Amino acid sequence: MATTEQQVTDRAGAGFVKGLGLTDATTLVMGSMIGSGIFIVSSDVARQVKSPGLLMLCWLLAAALTIVAALSYGELAAAMPHAGGQYVYLREAFGRLWGFLYGWTLFLVIQTGTIAAVAVAFAKYTGVFAPSISANHYLIGSGKLGLTTQQLLAIAIIVLLSMVNTRGIRTGAVVQNVFTFAKVASLLGLAILGLLLGRNAGAVAANFQGFWRNAGWNWSTVALVGTAMVGPLFSSDAWNNVTFTAGEVRNPKRNLPLSLGLGVGVVSTIYIACNFVYLCVLTLGQIQTAPEDRVATAVVSVMFGPVATRIMAGAIMVATFGCLNGLILSGARVYFTMARDNLFFRRAGLLDERSHTPNFALGIQCIWAVLLTLSGQYSDLLDYVIFAVLLFYILTIAGLFRLRQTRPDMERPYRAVGYPVLPGLYILAAGFIEIFLLWFKPAFSVRGLILVLLGVPVYFLWRRKEGYNS
Repeated sequence: MATTEQQVTDRAGAGFVKGLGLTDATTLVMGSMIGSGIFIVSSDVARQVKSPGLLMLCWLLAAALTIVAALSYGELAAAMPHAGGQYVYLREAFGRLWGFLYGWTLFLVIQTGTIAAVAVAFAKYTGVFAPSISANHYLIGSGKLGLTTQQLLAIAIIVLLSMVNTRGIRTGAVVQNVFTFAKVASLLGLAILGLLLGRNAGAVAANFQGFWRNAGWNWSTVALVGTAMVGPLFSSDAWNNVTFTAGEVRNPKRNLPLSLGLGVGVVSTIYIACNFVYLCVLTLGQIQTAPEDRVATAVVSVMFGPVATRIMAGAIMVATFGCLNGLILSGARVYFTMARDNLFFRRAGLLDERSHTPNFALGIQCIWAVLLTLSGQYSDLLDYVIFAVLLFYILTIAGLFRLRQTRPDMERPYRAVGYPVLPGLYILAAGFIEIFLLWFKPAFSVRGLILVLLGVPVYFLWRRKEGYNS
């Protein structure tokens, strides 16, 4: 790592290397989306909706919402191709406070908490091959004051990938490309082999002859689907991370919207295909009761027997490693832009002289993610911010409408498909999901909202500390 640093000269991120092409940006979208969720989430969704048809509907609606959101973000990304992405869009549409609240929540838990959770998932599945890596194998202490071999590996992988990403954007992009191609291939293999080798006539009959059973087609069903969609939506999350790296994308006015559309479209299609395969191989009851919710492992067991656990553990390790790299690479760019606005530690707004990467931002993100890993509280925090994450998506797409009115002369190389209908429908649908979350999961939703609102006094304290006026 270089020992000297240079300060960038403007908020757009002058000094970054334009090292990401269309393929790199697309793999960043896809790689950040695909973690361990697709392998396990369907079990919980099936238990909630108790219907094969509603299970598929949850994934189809989540795919539709995610695609609409990505196409809407494409307009903002092409119009403002600056480092920081969503933070910049909220700042420009609603002011610095709203941008800060997003960045604050992102750093506090959304990005760092997800990094911790994904790293622990990687370590957990590594334990299939190395049993000594376990949440019950303590190296120091015990309980919350202890350090397990699982935590140690999770921390090591966070540190390793943070260091890799200080070597330059091309290094991080190469890692991302390799692991994204590998995990997309593994999911495609699961879908194709599941249909060719695992198709179960009994499961097909049980699931598809009563496809819409327990679907009442009333308000209760709408609410049920709305709350059950949380799993599919957040298995599809982090697609927006590519916007954080906009300052490093070549021809961003073309490649950012295109990468968002391609990446989200491909991953959503694969997710729907995998769930169709789950229903062709396993009965709904088997999906609901899959050991430790490992639906994909249960499917592979039908095809390959006991070795399935190792096959799927390897696939999930590849998926989580690539996801982790994408999260680490992109998150630091938001803190960099916040620092350029005097809303984060000043050193986070510096680029390394040799690698042209925000190494201090990468370092502080690494430290906080490691602390969350040690605390073991990241999963609880992630539950709390589900409401907040969706709220920021709604606000950002609302910002699309606001900017069309307040800045009609802004250059827009790409305009959101279906505007204003599709973005408007997204806001409406996501708003209903937020209401359902507040109604049916108030403890998590209210705590998430509190985490966001805690950023308000922090924002004003930080501005006072920096002597910043605007």
